[in-house]
Amino acid sequence: MRHFLDFEKPIAELEGQIEELRRTTDAGGIDVAEEIGRLRDKAEKLLSATYAKLSPWQKTQVARHPERPKCLAYVAGLIEDFMPLAGDRAFADDAAVVGGLGRFRGRNVMVLGTEKGTDTESRIRHNFGSAKPEGYRKARRLIELAGRFNLPILSFVDTAGAFPGIEAEARGQAEAIARSIEACLDAPVPFVATIIGEGGSGGAIALAAADRVLMLEHSIYSVISPEGCASILWRDAAKAPEAAEALRLTAEDLRRLNLVDGVVPEPMGGAHREAEVMIASVGDRIEAFLNPLLALDGSTLRARRREKFLEMGRTGVV
Repeated sequence: MRHFLDFEKPIAELEGQIEELRRTTDAGGIDVAEEIGRLRDKAEKLLSATYAKLSPWQKTQVARHPERPKCLAYVAGLIEDFMPLAGDRAFADDAAVVGGLGRFRGRNVMVLGTEKGTDTESRIRHNFGSAKPEGYRKARRLIELAGRFNLPILSFVDTAGAFPGIEAEARGQAEAIARSIEACLDAPVPFVATIIGEGGSGGAIALAAADRVLMLEHSIYSVISPEGCASILWRDAAKAPEAAEALRLTAEDLRRLNLVDGVVPEPMGGAHREAEVMIASVGDRIEAFLNPLLALDGSTLRARRREKFLEMGRTGVV
């Protein structure tokens, strides 16, 4: 059964009526095809009107939709012969960060991403996509491995942020994130990152300091979650909608500010409504961004990548 967000309740009611009429027809009742068609047209128009004017807070809810394709869905749909690699060679393996070798449209690549999980068991196993220091150390290890073997890097980011627990801080969370960002900037190979859901704080940029950064239309990317921002500024997490507006965290905002390089349109109603279409579309955009980078040597890639991120700090945009 499809999960509907709070602002989608009118759409849910129409789709519920359509399903009821379908069951009536299946049970041998009267032919209601005309009524189903009328309700379907009405639902599609309402869906289109609703998604044409989403607020930043509503986009945040879409980015967090439980049925939204996660990192491993993109890996399964785009990467052939994926071979996962585990561990940071220092403490443990962190399932919040996944990575490994595979082939993207015939080319050998290194894949990285943050995985939230799709049900209760997998969400707990992947710690809801919130990585600990060993996760970022694993990412750094795989990025450096990609550099040694001249493998382009693709990352898929979907995290509310790095894990904030005491044990993570005790094991050097901030340093691990900084080292992962450093490895991203130093990689002598093409690097394309895609924000597929939430891009939360340093936990996201640790896997997204790339040559080209894509965002899905209804994804978000920010220095802090709206709830965290509201708790700090107003001491009231209920003011998250106002914080979302102020943070400029939508794909449209970030593209306008030149902080990301491209926005991938989503199917009407969000990526979760047509996951396979969404994944294929992301693959096409990644390929379009990756191909020109393949012609550049390592020193040029590093220099351009560093300049790209330094330039963001020179704009004066707030």
